[in-house]
Amino acid sequence: MTYFYGINFYRKMTSPKIELFEEDLQLTASYFKVLGHPARLAILKYLAESKVCISGDIINELPLSRTTVNQHLSELKNLELIKGTTEGVKVNYCINPDKLQELKQVLSTFLNAVEIPENFSCKNK
Repeated sequence: MTYFYGINFYRKMTSPKIELFEEDLQLTASYFKVLGHPARLAILKYLAESKVCISGDIINELPLSRTTVNQHLSELKNLELIKGTTEGVKVNYCINPDKLQELKQVLSTFLNAVEIPENFSCKNK
């Protein structure tokens, strides 16, 4: 017998472990997770370089199937890095400048916190 639990089941299963970490690390991890695929980075880069909302088909810009691109768009929309509004049969996509600014701040703060000292040496003792 096969059971289908859905995504909320898995989120509930992993959330107690995630909640063990500070809120800022949870937020940073969510950004890294979404940015962890080159297709999502390509979508963000394409939308940023376009400087306008795209009403055309983003699928034509990536070497992936429509379904796969839509899944990546969904991940970016879930984290609100992009906005998607429907007009008739087309969806307009654009960068969410507020969230992009938040992303820059979160990543900068994290990377500055893990700075390696100049005299760092990794040696086995």
